Amino acid sequence: MGMTIAQKILKAHLVDGEMAPGQEIGLRIDQTLTQDATGTMAYLQFEAMGVGQVKTERSVAYIDHNTLQSGFENADDHKYIGSVAKKHGIYYSKAGNGICHQVHLERFGAPGKTLIGSDSHTPTGGGIGMLAFGAGGLDVAVAMGGGAYYIPYPKMVRVTLTGKLSPWVSAKDVILEVLRQMTVKGGVGKIVEYAGEGVKTLSVPERATITNMGAELGATTSVFPSDEKTRQFLEAQGRGDVWVELSSDPDAAYDEEYTVDLSALEPLAAMPHMPDNVKKVTEIGQIKVNQCCIGSCTNSSYHDMMKVAAILKGKTVHPDVSLTISPGSKQVLGMLAENGALADIIAAGARILECACGPCIGMGQSPESAGVSLRTFNRNFEGRSGTQDAQIYLVSPEVAAASALTGVLTDPRTLGDMPEIAMPGHFPINDNLIVLPAENPDEVEVQRGPNIKPFPLGKELEESYTGKVVLKTGDNITTDHILPAGAKLLPYRSNVPYYSNYCFINVDPEFPARCKGQGGGIIVGGANYGQGSSREHAALVPLYLGVKAVLCKSFARIHKANLVNSGILPLTFADPADYDAVSLLDEISLPNVREEIANGRQVTVVCGGKTFMADCDVSDRQRGALLAGGTLNYAKQHAK
Repeated sequence: MGMTIAQKILKAHLVDGEMAPGQEIGLRIDQTLTQDATGTMAYLQFEAMGVGQVKTERSVAYIDHNTLQSGFENADDHKYIGSVAKKHGIYYSKAGNGICHQVHLERFGAPGKTLIGSDSHTPTGGGIGMLAFGAGGLDVAVAMGGGAYYIPYPKMVRVTLTGKLSPWVSAKDVILEVLRQMTVKGGVGKIVEYAGEGVKTLSVPERATITNMGAELGATTSVFPSDEKTRQFLEAQGRGDVWVELSSDPDAAYDEEYTVDLSALEPLAAMPHMPDNVKKVTEIGQIKVNQCCIGSCTNSSYHDMMKVAAILKGKTVHPDVSLTISPGSKQVLGMLAENGALADIIAAGARILECACGPCIGMGQSPESAGVSLRTFNRNFEGRSGTQDAQIYLVSPEVAAASALTGVLTDPRTLGDMPEIAMPGHFPINDNLIVLPAENPDEVEVQRGPNIKPFPLGKELEESYTGKVVLKTGDNITTDHILPAGAKLLPYRSNVPYYSNYCFINVDPEFPARCKGQGGGIIVGGANYGQGSSREHAALVPLYLGVKAVLCKSFARIHKANLVNSGILPLTFADPADYDAVSLLDEISLPNVREEIANGRQVTVVCGGKTFMADCDVSDRQRGALLAGGTLNYAKQHAK
C-alpha cells in the first residue's frame, strides 16, 4: 500500500516507536522555532538540560509577540533570549523582522523537513510541504538538545480540493469551510493533507493560510504537496536549492476524506466565539462594524497585503471604523513601501502597525465595549481581543477591507472586478535583523532580568492523593481561558508566581485564591479541554498553584502533552456521565493512583461516596514522566 505525504516524512524521521494506530512515535526534528511569549521558558528549560550547542539543522528565536515595551519586562526577556541564542547556536530574529511563521516560511522552511515550534500555528510550514508541529516549550527544548519529539501516531485525513476559487473568494474561505465541516474538535489526533486539482491553483501564501488555521481543527498538523508552485516560491526567495518534490502515492489510504469544491465557495465568516461557527457573509447580513484588523500569521503575506491595497486605493475608510494593518514581515512591509501600495493604504486612512502579532494576541487594539471587530486572524475566543464583550468575526482580507470602506459587513463581490495580484518572481532579501550565533559562544554571557523567575518543577507522584475540586468548567476551554494573554499580562510569561494570580481569571475570578487556599486540587472539565495556543504556561501555572490532575471528557493534543511534561495527571472520564456527579469543592480521592498509573490501569476516583473510573491514556514514556513528576525529572533520572 502506498503512503501519504505525512507518512513519508514521518518514516524518514522515525527514531522510536512503530507507525501504527495507538502507538507513540518519536521523531527526529530538523528545525525549531520559538517566539518571545513562550521562548523565555523554553530557553530556561533548555539551559537546565546542560546542552552546549543546539543539535538541530536550524533553530530560530523570534521576537514577535511581546513587542510592546511599556516597562522593562519585555525588553529584559528579549535581551535574555538574544543572549541565550547567541551562546547556544540559535538564530535570533529581532523585533521588527516579522511574525515567526511568516518569516520562517520566507527564509528557513524547507519541504520534507520536520519543524516544531512553541506556538500552535507552527503548522503554517505545511504550506511548503513541511511536517510542522506546534508544541510546548519543553518539547522544543528537548528537540534543540537532540532529543526526539513524541506524538501519538496520527490518523490520516485527505481534503480533496476541486475547481478553482471564484473572484473575491480566498484561501481563508477554504479553511473556514473545512472548519465548518470538521469542527474545532474534528482534527484531534489527525494529520490533514490537501490534495486534488484545486491544489495547483493555490499559491504558497494561500496554502499557508489554510495550514495555519488547521490548528483550529485541533489537528496534529496539516500539509500540502511540494510541487511547481512550491519551487517557484522558494526560488523567488533565493532558496530554490532546498526544494524537493513531495506527493502522496496514488494508492495511499486515508482514515477520513472530505471534499471542498473551490468554485462553489462564497465569502465566509466565523462568528463569535469559535472558529467553526461559520456562516456565509450574505447570510449574516450587513451588521455594523467598529473595527477591522488585517494581518496576523494567517493573512499578512505580500499576496494578502497587495489585495488590500488594491481595494483601498483611492478610497477612504468609513468614519466609524478603525482599520489596522499588520504586515507579516519586514520583507512584506519593504515591498509595499517600494511599490507604492503602502502609500495607498495610508492614504485610505488605515493605521499601520509593526510587523508583529499585535492585536491577534491581544497586544493592543482591543475593540470598544461590545464592539464588532472583523479580523483576518485565526481565533475569536471570547475575551482574546482584550475586550471581554467584543464580538469578533474571522474573515478574509477582502471582506475586512471591503467592510472597512462601507462600515458594515460587506460581501466583496459587490466591489466589481477583482484585481489580479501576481506572485513576485523575486523577493528582495535583507536578513539584517537576523542575528547569527556567536563564533565564540564561551565568551557570551547570558543576560537575566529581575522578572525572569525559575520555572516550577513537579514532585514524584504519591501513592494516593486527596484534594478538592477547585474548578469545574464546560466544553471547549481554551488556553486563553486558562491563562489570558494581552498587553497587561504577556510581560509576565517569565514570572510564573506573578502570572498565577490571573489563572482562569475570566472563567472564575476566585480560582487563584481558592487554589492557594486549598493548597491545590483537581480541575474538572468538559470536552476538548485546552484547545488553542501551545502555551505551556497553561500547565506550568496550575502546577505552581498545586493542581495535581485535570479530569475531563477529552483533551486537546498539545495541552495534554504539556500537562504530562509538567507532571499533572491528564485524566478522562471512562464514562462521560460521571462528569455530572462532580461539583465544585467536592473532595476527590485517587486512592491507588501511583500503582494504577505505573501499571497502565484505569485510575480509581472516589467522590462524595461514589466510585468511578478514569482513563489516563498516555504512552509508557509519559507514564514514567508522570511518576517522576514531569518530563525534566524523568530525563534527569534516566541520565544517571
